[in-house]
Amino acid sequence: MSGPRLEVRKTYKLYVGGKFPRSESGRSYEVVDAKGGLLANASRASRKDVRDTVVAARAAQPGWAAATAYNRGQVLYRVAEILEGRRDQFVAEVAAAEGLTARKATAQVDAAIDRWVWYAGWSDKFQAVHSTANPVAGPYFDLSVPEPTGVVAALAPQTSSLLGLVAVVAPIVVSGNTVVVVASEQRPLPAVTLGEVLATSDVPGGVINLLTGRTEELAPVLASHLDVNAIDLTGWAGRDATELEVAAAENVKRILPAEPEEPDFTGVPRGPRRIVAFCETKTVWHPKGL
Repeated sequence: MSGPRLEVRKTYKLYVGGKFPRSESGRSYEVVDAKGGLLANASRASRKDVRDTVVAARAAQPGWAAATAYNRGQVLYRVAEILEGRRDQFVAEVAAAEGLTARKATAQVDAAIDRWVWYAGWSDKFQAVHSTANPVAGPYFDLSVPEPTGVVAALAPQTSSLLGLVAVVAPIVVSGNTVVVVASEQRPLPAVTLGEVLATSDVPGGVINLLTGRTEELAPVLASHLDVNAIDLTGWAGRDATELEVAAAENVKRILPAEPEEPDFTGVPRGPRRIVAFCETKTVWHPKGL
């Protein structure tokens, strides 16, 4: 006898090094919708997962930084193309996660797609905007240019499950950094689906790595990790970040501090501020000659 069809349940995993491992701890946690109904069980990453993910990000960083700015822009644009193709799925997930109407969820997803395109366009332009020829007293050229800082950790916004995540991740990687990002703790499913988009795009494995789990458990590990060069505390908004900042100072990490409230990512960004926040400035002297 035929009966009602059972829905195929999705297994939500981490996205690390271009692959989808489960947490080494075997832990998971319940993810609920805006009304408290069960959506899924997501992997709960551990300290060991963080360390493994930083290794993957570090291995990918030199090759990604060596790519041309134009190529990195193409890669980010390709992510936007695939996101566009899965637009309906993201609208459904964002609506369920954030309790939005279909119209508002569609606006959030469209803004996330547009944000990838916006940052892709900056890939070969932000250096020109933020480079300079410094005036010096002598027969020298003195030039300062921004370069990627290396491996960046990021705490994604807790409320904006997709747009906030994209607004944090895209500016980090466009300059040549790699990123380890902790997704929204209570709204992680759009982030996991974004991992599927990244895996089928041109983004090299290890450039973008997504962890799900308890932010309070994972944030201190990333802040204190000596092979992480910078940290974005956006997802720590409204909480005291002193301990994280002290831990980050141990190896002189660049820090984008937490704000009293999470930023509103719906508007157009004000220039490449988030890009250069995770760049180092290299100054080169060269004799002018006779």
